[in-house]
Amino acid sequence: METLFDTLYNDKKPLAERMRPKTLDNFVGQKHILGPGKLLRRLIEAKRVPSVIFYGPPGTGKTTLARIIADTSNSYFVKLNAVSSGVSDVKSVIEKAKNDFDLYGRKTYLLLDECHRWSKAQSDSLLAALEDGYLLFVGCTTENPSYSMTRAIVSRCSVFEFKRLSAEDIKIILNRSIMEDEVLKRYKIKIDSEAMSYFATACGGDVRSALNGLELGVITTNENKDGDIVIDKEIAAECLQKKALTLNEDVYYHILSAFCKSLRGSDSTAALYYANRLIEAGVEPQVLARRTIAHASEDVGLSAPNALIQACAALYALDNLGMPEGNLALTQAIIYVCESPKDNRVVVAMNKAQDDAKNHPDDNIPEYLKNHTEASKYYKYPHDYGGYVEQQYLPNSLKDRKYFIRREKKRDCKNITT
Repeated sequence: METLFDTLYNDKKPLAERMRPKTLDNFVGQKHILGPGKLLRRLIEAKRVPSVIFYGPPGTGKTTLARIIADTSNSYFVKLNAVSSGVSDVKSVIEKAKNDFDLYGRKTYLLLDECHRWSKAQSDSLLAALEDGYLLFVGCTTENPSYSMTRAIVSRCSVFEFKRLSAEDIKIILNRSIMEDEVLKRYKIKIDSEAMSYFATACGGDVRSALNGLELGVITTNENKDGDIVIDKEIAAECLQKKALTLNEDVYYHILSAFCKSLRGSDSTAALYYANRLIEAGVEPQVLARRTIAHASEDVGLSAPNALIQACAALYALDNLGMPEGNLALTQAIIYVCESPKDNRVVVAMNKAQDDAKNHPDDNIPEYLKNHTEASKYYKYPHDYGGYVEQQYLPNSLKDRKYFIRREKKRDCKNITT
């Protein structure tokens, strides 16, 4: 609920905060979990949202959706940040939530930003309240909770992954901001299509970044003689503090495709040329590192497993060193992937396994593989047989399947020297 002071000082808030949706109908993006008929949407509309964890990249709507849930469920809403809160803060929230539930029958949602930063002691202090049901947990994190949070909390929550917003989604939000925001409506804003596309694509799916860039462009750009605030691509790039792309969308994807095919085709010269052409055009080098990681498994796989390590290390170096030093690690990874022998058995095995998992989800596994059954005594422990023993692991309907085909002779990795 907004207070008088919230209204008075609303103009002082960042655009991303002023444009934060307050209803589910105004929420943009995340159709894979909020589209018509999807589970999370049904729960919100039924006002029956349980404890949940939202994880995904920054600026994708995690906190916004948490607030919408609290508002539409007629519940109390308390927000904490895992970095600055301790066990005493949690106990205070729990005590008040218990009193509110006993007196008014209203539950409390505890929104915890950066929830992966909580210690085990902090997490455990919530468990009893979650079990009793008067406190509901909404955790927001950029980390996968499966390995970044305590199992006790995760097991009591439904987990939903948020994905980066598409360029089209971000354009919708930017245009809505220009038309509806009370502050921006005071300006005569003219933003060309190239600048709009740049804001929508260069922000990397982070709508907060796009909105902050737009606001910065408006308040720092002088009016022309007609009183218009004209935002072009160069201003957009400066406000996002990134180099403006010199490629249109079609050319960008053509060069990226050529880069990927050069990796697969073992042409390190071509791959490095296309990679650096994209970087010079303003593409984030992390985009190329992520593609190199994918091809390290898809096209090299087990023929040279170190290719995946090299590619992951390149992304780590770019994230922690930045450019230009990070380009050294990226170049090394690209060369390594190109010069490694090619083998697509990993992706072939993955596709076959996924297909069978979808089409045979209920096939019975052999009884002796189940956990503590009468038939467990028939399980052959491989180490009792020197490390390997022949026995059936797949269900009967799939017992003859082979996803990964072993080769008699292991191919040697090409000599990566100059």
